[in-house]
Amino acid sequence: MGVGGMVGGGIFSVLGLSVMLAGHAAPLAFLAGGIIALITGWSYTHLGLKFRSDGGSFTYMEHAFTHQNLAALGGWLLLVGYIGTLALYAYTFGAYGAVMLGDKNHGSPIQHLLESGILLTFLAINLYGVKASGQTEDIIVIIKVLILFLFAIVGLFYVKPNYLLPVFNQGELGVLMGAALIFVAYEGFELIPNAVNDMRDPQRHLPAAIMISIAITISIYILVSLVAVGNLLPAEIVKYKEYTLAVAAKPFLGHAGFLLISLGALLSTASAINATLFGTARLGKAMAEDKALPKAFSVKSRTRDIPWVSLCVISAITLLFVNLGDLSVISAFASSTFLLIFTSINYAAFHLCQQIDIKPVLPLLGILLCFGCWLVLCGYLWLHDRHSLRWMASFYLAVMIFEILFSQRRCFFTK
Repeated sequence: MGVGGMVGGGIFSVLGLSVMLAGHAAPLAFLAGGIIALITGWSYTHLGLKFRSDGGSFTYMEHAFTHQNLAALGGWLLLVGYIGTLALYAYTFGAYGAVMLGDKNHGSPIQHLLESGILLTFLAINLYGVKASGQTEDIIVIIKVLILFLFAIVGLFYVKPNYLLPVFNQGELGVLMGAALIFVAYEGFELIPNAVNDMRDPQRHLPAAIMISIAITISIYILVSLVAVGNLLPAEIVKYKEYTLAVAAKPFLGHAGFLLISLGALLSTASAINATLFGTARLGKAMAEDKALPKAFSVKSRTRDIPWVSLCVISAITLLFVNLGDLSVISAFASSTFLLIFTSINYAAFHLCQQIDIKPVLPLLGILLCFGCWLVLCGYLWLHDRHSLRWMASFYLAVMIFEILFSQRRCFFTK
C-alpha cells in the first residue's frame, strides 16, 4: 500500500509540473523529495512502533502537542489533504481513461464519469472488507511496477543526451521549487502505520514496509522521469502534462507503448485511491473516537471492523472536489498540506526522541527540510500562481474555523 499510495499520485499526476519548474533536472527534484521522505519515514517508523494506532499521524501529534486543538487541527488538515490527493488520483485516472477512449478534451463528460466511477468502485471494495482491499492492492501494484520498469529500462536505450543538457536549464532553484510543488508524489508511505494493528509482526514489518516502499518509489521516479525528459522536449511535457508518460512512450514503443503506459496510469491511480481511502477512513474513525471529529465517523459495521460512515463521507466530499477542482490547485494544496504535516511529525519525533528511542538529529533535519520546502512552495505560488495560493489560504482558514467551532460545540455539550 505504500508503493501504491505514492506511485499513483506521483509520476503520472505531477511529472509535467516538475519538468515545468526543474526542466532537465526533474529527476533531481524527485530525488530531493525522496530524501525528505526517507528522513520523515524514519520518524514515522519509530512513532508507529511506539504508538500503535489506526490514527497514525493524528495520534503522534496528540502525544507531541500539549494543546488539544493543535493536534485536532493537524488531524483535520490531514483529512483534507487526503481528500485532495484522492481527488488528484481520480482526476488523473479520468484524464488517462478519457485519452484511451479517444477523448482529449479537458474536463469532458467522459473524464468526469471515469473520475466518479473509480471512486465509487473502491468505496464499494473497501466497504466489502480489508482482505478484498489488500488483495486488490497486491495485484495492481505488481502489474503497474512491472509496466513502469519496462518503460524505464527500454526507454533508457532511446534517451537523447542533448535533451538532458544542460542539467540546470531552469536554474538550481528550479530543482527546489519542483521538489516542493510535486512533494505530494511521496504522500502515501505515512498510511502504512495506520494499518499497524493489521500486521502479524509490526516490529519487523513496519520499518521494512516504510523504508523499502520509499526506496522503490524513488527508483521508479528517477528512472521514469529520466526517460521522459530524455525523449520529450520540455514544451511537449508541459503541453501533455496530464498524460505525459503515455506520450513519452510513443518515440520508442509506438502506439502500443502509449496504451501500455495509459494502462499503467489507470492501475497506479486506482491503487492509490484504494490505499488512501483505506487509511483515511481509519484515520477519521480514530479521530472520532478521540472526539476530534463527529461521533458518526467512528460508526462501524456490526460484523466487520469497517468504518463505513467515514468511508462514505470522505468519498462523497472527494466526488465534489474532483468534479469542481483544478489540477494545479489540488496539487499545490496537497503538497503544501503534507509538507506541513510532515514538519509536525518530524517535530513529534524530535520532541519525543527519548520516549521513542530515536536520535534527534534526523527529525531535526526533517523539520528544516520540510518547512524549508513549504516556504519555497509558498514563495513560488506568490510569484507565479496566486490563484492557487488564495485557494490554499481559503482551505486552511475553513479548516481552522470548522475545528474551532466543533471544539466549542463539544465543550458546550460537555457542560
